[in-house]
Amino acid sequence: MSSRIDIQKRFKWCNAVFIAHKTTTEYCSHRCANLAYKDRVRKQRIESLQHKLGKSIKTPPNLNKEYLTPSEVAELLNIGRTSIYRYIRNGVIKVIRIERKTLIRKADIEDMTDFFVQEAENKQSKEKAPITDFYTTAEVKEKYHVNESWIFLVAKKNNIPRTFNRGKTYWSKKHMDAYFAKKAPNPDITEWYNTQQMQEKFGMTLSAIYTFVSKNDIPKKKEGIMVYYSKKHVDIAKGVAPPKEPQYYTVAEAMEKFNLTRDQLYHYAKYHNIPKVKKGKYTLISKPELEKLLEAPKIG
Repeated sequence: MSSRIDIQKRFKWCNAVFIAHKTTTEYCSHRCANLAYKDRVRKQRIESLQHKLGKSIKTPPNLNKEYLTPSEVAELLNIGRTSIYRYIRNGVIKVIRIERKTLIRKADIEDMTDFFVQEAENKQSKEKAPITDFYTTAEVKEKYHVNESWIFLVAKKNNIPRTFNRGKTYWSKKHMDAYFAKKAPNPDITEWYNTQQMQEKFGMTLSAIYTFVSKNDIPKKKEGIMVYYSKKHVDIAKGVAPPKEPQYYTVAEAMEKFNLTRDQLYHYAKYHNIPKVKKGKYTLISKPELEKLLEAPKIG
């Protein structure tokens, strides 16, 4: 209970002696009270942070158990948890699921030690391998029949390494060759239309041809300034040739036919380099190569 008497007190913040008119008065001014409040809040925050840090200090996990969680496996192998979940998704690491828990047998991980060591070494060698072979811009133009502005545009879009020396631009030979190899036409395609032939046969304008080949994903090749389109694919899309047998499985069809999980299917496709294509929201996997890989063994 406060009173109206004069009483000599010492300030809590500035430590000065003053005459107070209430027993509840603690500070000599509003500024003094404000400084004391800020100091009190700062100390509370420090205590709160120390409390949180104390809680966050956990005892190291026991890695000698028979079964480990993905986080414990990541710590055991000294790699990120994201990599562990990627291995699980691709079927590289076998897991046991109990209710909502994912467990991994330690013995399985120990059996795969050589695999993880080899992958780390491969990654390290790829990262450290210097680029020593280069094309000049003129050499790229001559070899692949493209113009200079196109080279700079594609190189920027596909992150093709380059360097400069004495006013010339040099492009990584390995990366440039890989890009054009990916764009190379299918060697099984032997017959081609040029735009003039398509105009004459189908009565199409140039803009209609470009829209048609883009919409139907018609394979093409470029020779100098001339562009050619696969005759077989154009005829099928135009309805003048019978459609070929589907060459792809959807993921659902492949899972049902070969009795595989989605993770197993993607692991096989990645490990054995089986071609995949994206059609809208569907992923299609090469039918002939998947059947060749998973066909029943034959004797004799």
